Amino acid sequence: MGYVERKRWIFFGLPFTFTKYTIEESMLTINRGFLKTVEDACYMYKIQDVKLETGLFERLFRLGTVVCFTGDVTDKKIELIHIKKSKEIKNYILEKSEEDRRRRRTLNTLDIGTDEGNNIEDDNL
Repeated sequence: MGYVERKRWIFFGLPFTFTKYTIEESMLTINRGFLKTVEDACYMYKIQDVKLETGLFERLFRLGTVVCFTGDVTDKKIELIHIKKSKEIKNYILEKSEEDRRRRRTLNTLDIGTDEGNNIEDDNL
């Protein structure tokens, strides 16, 4: 199972844009453009966290924006803008990204910003 959604206009939720989001079990793909098309893909195991944003007009027209924070080199933040079923899709991405990390046995590490080379000594204390 997966999802195929289109970016929509915020007013009335009409899909008159040329952006299509395809969410599968192991891949998230974004196709943009009309004359010049760009396809951008990210493996699910690279998605580290997901956030759902809904403004007033998005709520009125039952839309939402799903923001994915990734470990991908090209896109650190992927936004699925003004989509229907946004909460359902956010939960699906969270679930499938965790499953894909377990299946691939990948380790998610964080850079905590240690300064090994900087030995700062303050004699004024």
